[in-house]
Amino acid sequence: MQKAMMHLDIHVLLLILMAAVVAGGMRAEQEADRVAALPGQPAVSFKQYAGYVTVNESHGRALFYWFFEATKNPQRKPLLLWLNGGPGCSSIGYGQSEELGPFFPQKGKPELKLNNNSWNKAANLLFLESPVGVGFSYTNTSKDLKDHIGDTITAQDSYNFLLGWFRRFPQFKSHEFYIAGESYAGHYVPQLAELIVEENKKASDDDHINLKGIMIGNAAIDSETDQKGLIDYAWHHAVISDELYEKIKKKCNFKLENVSDDCNNALEKYFEVYRIIDMYSLYTPICVDSNYTTISQPYSHFKGALPKYVSHIKGIHGRALAGYDPCASVYTKNYFNRPDVQQALHANVTKIPYPWVHCSDNLDYRSSDIAFSLLPTIKRIVASNLRVWIFSGDTDGRVPVTSTRYALRKLKLEIEEEWTPWYTDKKQVGGWRVEYKGVTFVTVRGAGHQVPTFKPRQALQMLKHFLKNQKLPSLPF
Repeated sequence: MQKAMMHLDIHVLLLILMAAVVAGGMRAEQEADRVAALPGQPAVSFKQYAGYVTVNESHGRALFYWFFEATKNPQRKPLLLWLNGGPGCSSIGYGQSEELGPFFPQKGKPELKLNNNSWNKAANLLFLESPVGVGFSYTNTSKDLKDHIGDTITAQDSYNFLLGWFRRFPQFKSHEFYIAGESYAGHYVPQLAELIVEENKKASDDDHINLKGIMIGNAAIDSETDQKGLIDYAWHHAVISDELYEKIKKKCNFKLENVSDDCNNALEKYFEVYRIIDMYSLYTPICVDSNYTTISQPYSHFKGALPKYVSHIKGIHGRALAGYDPCASVYTKNYFNRPDVQQALHANVTKIPYPWVHCSDNLDYRSSDIAFSLLPTIKRIVASNLRVWIFSGDTDGRVPVTSTRYALRKLKLEIEEEWTPWYTDKKQVGGWRVEYKGVTFVTVRGAGHQVPTFKPRQALQMLKHFLKNQKLPSLPF
């Protein structure tokens, strides 16, 4: 009996030692990713981490992340993953550096500017460059970049990233977890959420992800309504002529994935106007910086958000975002191509043979693996009792509020509270909202495609209400 007890004690001791070794390894990995400070960074009290998580060993695929703890009480705040779209555009370039992250590069200065409306005031904030081929994320299998990566692998790799990231940062595993994003992340976010829901049904406790909800903005979610709304919005906002509008309506059937040459020709005419104004923000100036001469638009590929027969049109990507400073993307690109910045971020460890850019030209997103509509996926997410908010900046011409309203109509959800204004703390109307059964829809007045860039205070207000599951205020306060 005594001998058996001794064996048991030794076994328990070994388990404790093994757990301590594993925990120590996790802490070491975590500490290796700690970013002490970036070149030109203002002093901050919150911690930040950046680095890689391998998502596919056999192919050598690794995704790059940048994580910021909440400014206060990170141990009690939820965790939010932010994804930008494209497909092929960087969440670090857009989301972190020009929209909702803590640090913004500046014109003509080596310093970073602190964003007073950073979303890590409300949550622990995780940015991911996904899929591989985007930003600093890489693969050792070159064929991955050529018609191998599509919606399915993007979701699977992102899920594998989360499993690996939570193993590295186990202190956040029990936190409420949310996924948010914009643009083609209207595919990424629901697809990843649904995969998590399905995997959670069979996952061990160690791999269970505490997903509570999703939020998507100016999101490509249904190809037919994305396209129809795109054209209707342009006509209603005096961007195209009556003649061209009627021609597109006559020649194009947006219920189809492939259409006629006549439709393509009409759409070519449609896109000409967006070579002289900003499709992503109709009423703000374009960048005329002589150091950045490409006169084109961000979110280049947009396959799936626009029909495949439009996505090949050149000259509509890569230009700096028009907002308070229409050349902001110039400064971001310059900053992330600095060797000292990459070293501080533990980035570009494989010496990627191309410069960091906002939207990848090296990735050929697989056109045969693009969902024509995410509405069935969103319906299933609603049925799983996850929180779902959809928001829309109302001056975006790329995935306009018109498209989103058409898509929501197709969902055929019961309306619990009709079109209602919501207010900011200065007694101004921030936009409007509709409460559907299972979905909240919010418009943000005067915001373009990247809502936090144009209306940072309102965007942070919206995030706080989303995380608390509270309606935006319908009366001035």
